[in-house]
Amino acid sequence: MNFLGFKPACTVDVELLKGDGVKPELVTLRSASGVPETIPLYTDGDTVSGVVTITPAFGKKIDHQGIKIELLGQIEAYYDKGSFYDFIASVREVSGPGEIKEELKYDFEFPNVEMLNETYSGVNVRLRYIVKVSLVRSYRGSIVKDFPFCVRNTAILPEINNSIKMEVGIEDCLHIEFEYRKSKYHLKDVLVGKIYFLLVQIKLKHMELEIRRRETTGSGSNQYNETQTMAKYEVMDGAPVKGECIPIRLFLGAYDLSPTYKDVMNKFSVRYFLNLVLVDEEDRRYFKQQEIHLFRTEM
Repeated sequence: MNFLGFKPACTVDVELLKGDGVKPELVTLRSASGVPETIPLYTDGDTVSGVVTITPAFGKKIDHQGIKIELLGQIEAYYDKGSFYDFIASVREVSGPGEIKEELKYDFEFPNVEMLNETYSGVNVRLRYIVKVSLVRSYRGSIVKDFPFCVRNTAILPEINNSIKMEVGIEDCLHIEFEYRKSKYHLKDVLVGKIYFLLVQIKLKHMELEIRRRETTGSGSNQYNETQTMAKYEVMDGAPVKGECIPIRLFLGAYDLSPTYKDVMNKFSVRYFLNLVLVDEEDRRYFKQQEIHLFRTEM
C-alpha cells in the first residue's frame, strides 16, 4: 500500500525464454533473504532471450533518455554489501531517447552465453545471474528492474574415484577404522561406508556423521571462513564392543547441497567434509574429518 499516494510511473515485466522462443524449466531456490523464489533455469551455452513489456501508469507519459537491457553475472560478498563484481556484462540498447504513452514490447536475445559458474547463495557470498531493464532518465531517477534466473551445469562421472580409509585412535584406549566406498559423489548419490571398532577401552555413548560445508571468501586479512553443518546421521546410540562393524548409508539427495566450487573467479570457494563425531560418557568429543568432492549429474 502506498500511503503517500504516489504510484510508479510504469510497470516493467520480462518473459524469459531460451533460443527459438522455448520456455525454460522453472526451479525453486532460496533467495539471499532466505525466501524461496521460483525462477527460470539455464545452463552454460544457452541462449537467453525474451520480451520486455513496459506499461505506463494510466494517464501518464514517460520521457526517457533510452532503454537498455543487460545480462549480468555477478558475485556479491556480503561483507562488502552492495558491491558487485561483474564477470559477465552484455548490453542491448533497444531504444533511443523518446517517450512512452502506451504499452511497448521489446524483444531481446543474448546468444550462446558462456555461463560456467553456477548460481549460489551462501552465508557470506552469492553468485547470481540477472536480466536488468533500465529506463534512463535525467530527472526523477532512472527506472531499473532486475529479473533473476538460475544457472546449473552438469559434470561427467570421474574416471578415478578412490575409496576413503581413515583411523581414529587414542593410544591404548580407542582404535577405530572407517571406510567409505568413494571420495567423489553426485548430489543424488548414496554415501555407503563401514566403521570398525578394533579397540574400545573408553565408554562411548554416541556417534554421528556430519556433512559440513566450508565457504571461503576473500583473501589475506580479509578472508572469511564459514562452516555449516548440512546433514547429521546417527551412526550409533549406545556403547560399541570390540570387533563390532557398523554400516553407513546416507542419501545425499535429502539435503540442500551444492557442488564443490574451487576458487570461483578468485572470489570464493565451497568445500565439503565428512566429520565423524564420537562422544564418551563424560561428554568429551572426538572428531575426524575428511574432504569429499560433490558434483552435479542432472539438472
